[in-house]
Amino acid sequence: MKIEEVKSTAKIQRISAHSHIKGLGLDDGGSAMQTAAGLVGQEAAREAAGIVVDMIKSKKMAGRACLLAGPPGTGKTAIALAIAQELGSKVPFCPMVGSEVFSSEIKKTEVLMENFRRAIGLRIKETKEVYEGEVTELTPVETENPMGGYGKTVSHVIIGLKTAKGTKQLKLDPSIYESLQKEKVETGDVIYIEANSGAVKRQGRSDTFATEFDLEAEEYVPLPKGDVHKKKEVIQDVTLHDLDVANARPQGGQDILSMMGQLMKPKKTEITDKLRKEINKVVNKYIDQGIAELVPGVLFIDEVHMLDIETFTYLHRALESAIAPIVIFATNRGRCVIRGTEDIISPHGIPLDLLDRLLIIRTLPYSRVEMEQILRLRAQTEGIQIDEEALHMLGEIGTRTTLRYAVQLLTPSALTAKVNGRSVIAKDDIQEVGELFLDAKSSAKILSQHKDKYMK
Repeated sequence: MKIEEVKSTAKIQRISAHSHIKGLGLDDGGSAMQTAAGLVGQEAAREAAGIVVDMIKSKKMAGRACLLAGPPGTGKTAIALAIAQELGSKVPFCPMVGSEVFSSEIKKTEVLMENFRRAIGLRIKETKEVYEGEVTELTPVETENPMGGYGKTVSHVIIGLKTAKGTKQLKLDPSIYESLQKEKVETGDVIYIEANSGAVKRQGRSDTFATEFDLEAEEYVPLPKGDVHKKKEVIQDVTLHDLDVANARPQGGQDILSMMGQLMKPKKTEITDKLRKEINKVVNKYIDQGIAELVPGVLFIDEVHMLDIETFTYLHRALESAIAPIVIFATNRGRCVIRGTEDIISPHGIPLDLLDRLLIIRTLPYSRVEMEQILRLRAQTEGIQIDEEALHMLGEIGTRTTLRYAVQLLTPSALTAKVNGRSVIAKDDIQEVGELFLDAKSSAKILSQHKDKYMK
């Protein structure tokens, strides 16, 4: 298993609804500040989340789970994302929604296991022997083709590398010449070649050539220090799912059939349990040798009531396994039927034996003042100017309807203000937009009043 061939499978996300959240907003003593890091109110929930973050950082919480429970629009997802921000980019954070498990291509339990392994990181420290320097010469030595014909083949490559300390000439294998061509290496580039794998990495153009052109899209790097041949410690962060995918994919050659196979990829391939066990063995061996370190990350399952009884049972097993992440659930349901059963009613739609394992963090509805603070934050994030009177009115609408509806009125109101020749949202703009768009409660009221006019 070559670590350098492992590609990241992390989901790239742009969550605009929570882009203003920068952390949990706690002081040095772990107490929540009323408004900080993009979060407003929910002091008790934020302090509890702060303790969870400390436990994750001290690696005391692997294989445990907690539940964020509260009415819709009370900041459950916001707190989970704030936890991710607090942990930093080095700790894997994998968000998913309960309904994601119902895929037509792969089994429910497979989706869960895949996300479980996405949330477990592996930090690999490798000491590599590398040849590093600025390319002073690059000469392919050609010989007659042994297969006959007119073409010539490259027998070896002579490459000269220069550092601040000295120069060295290397004789390289023709396969490395192909890598050099792929990286578009030419004289004057700074490269490094790994001694054991022969992998070539172009780092940029040497800064001695910086004045060569007036305009250039090149990145200039300084001449490497030390000897050409040196030992370098490389730290790479991968997740267990990255390792699974890298090893599950058949390593195709350069022939036309394998190229076609890669183009016409079938449906999502299921990774077998046997393969995972083999990877776990390799990972455990790396950990025992001190080459790698396990980094338990966070798996965030939103709308957890959407899971059914089979997936809940599978979660038990997954949480008890030796290599398990920290799981954070979120739900806005009260007492409801567990999905996949006929008549078993349980709090939050989660079986009691799983609830028994969870630390439950409660979120409470926002007050009008807090709603106004959140709306002010959202307006700043979206680059919208709003006057105090309009903000009070939006806060009133949020209290009467929901916070989400009030936030959604911001952008249409800004456009209306622009049409009316103003750069700041006024009370009239909010009134105008409020008459055009209905909230969920008003819509439900109209439906019940005119139910005979709608199809059933």
